Amino acid sequence: VMVWLRRTTHYLFIVVVAVNSTLLTINAGDYIFYTDWMWTSFVVFSISQSTMLAVGAIYYMLFTGVPGTATYYATIMTIYTWVAKGAWFALGYPYDFIVVPVWIPSAMLLDLTYWATRRNKHAAIIIGGTLVGLSFPLFNMVNLLLVRDPLEVAFKYPRPTLPAYMTPIEPQVGKFYNSPVALGSGAGAVLSVPIAALGAKLNTWTYRWMAA
Repeated sequence: VMVWLRRTTHYLFIVVVAVNSTLLTINAGDYIFYTDWMWTSFVVFSISQSTMLAVGAIYYMLFTGVPGTATYYATIMTIYTWVAKGAWFALGYPYDFIVVPVWIPSAMLLDLTYWATRRNKHAAIIIGGTLVGLSFPLFNMVNLLLVRDPLEVAFKYPRPTLPAYMTPIEPQVGKFYNSPVALGSGAGAVLSVPIAALGAKLNTWTYRWMAA
């Protein structure tokens, strides 16, 4: 019974984190269409998504102890979000209105670190967490460059519930940051390490709680 409860608790945490990452994407994923705030939102979005990936992926990976599990977790996040996009499609928006982040390559780097260091947990936290934070903004920017013109979509499909001050306007180039990828990667690399450590600690706490 305790083994069953312990496994159930682990899988419950995995589902909760994956669902939260999906909700976070739905709430922040259409940042590209608010063009005046696009780069500011991209930095915030990069930090939130890379840390969410780090905490869930390392938790799941250390739970199984198998390199490749982080990529599996990122795949779950991706599938959840693609399904959730159907809700927007049902409201009359194009299916690409929300751009699904590219989590999988960053998760692969975490798995590779864990495998290359012979399942060293601390190396996975420090090196893997840094790689996740550094790589996610870069991969996601490449992803966004493949999306059709955001201004076209912004003016064609305005959010009906937006207040007037959030209405898409012409972008102010260079108004906030010259390099949102560099800023997002730098902040993400710093923050993903302690968040990855938290994910590893949650794994330990779960075992201790279930064994009590």
